[in-house]
Amino acid sequence: MKLLIRLLMTAIVVFLLANFLPGMAVDSYWTAIIVAVVLGLLNLLVRPILVIFTFPITVLTLGLFLLVINALMILMCDALIEGFDVDGFWYALLFSLCLSIIQSMLFSVLD
Repeated sequence: MKLLIRLLMTAIVVFLLANFLPGMAVDSYWTAIIVAVVLGLLNLLVRPILVIFTFPITVLTLGLFLLVINALMILMCDALIEGFDVDGFWYALLFSLCLSIIQSMLFSVLD
């Protein structure tokens, strides 16, 4: 049940951020739900592999390279999902940063 609530909260945040941030577009709320599911799966399966391969540069940048990995996850979602459009890397970075901050605040309230 908690997973479903988190998924729906993420979908709402994705939908709202796409409407407020420039360079982002989501066609419908159903597309936002699909984006939340795919983003969760990418973070579960692909992100750990990228973190392992980029560990040396992550250590050198004191963890800031993880922001780049988050932006790459958003760009992968853009490539996989029709109806979810990101105009470029910098918009993906801004979107991932805002999404992470809002998610951490909402999930802390949920717990």
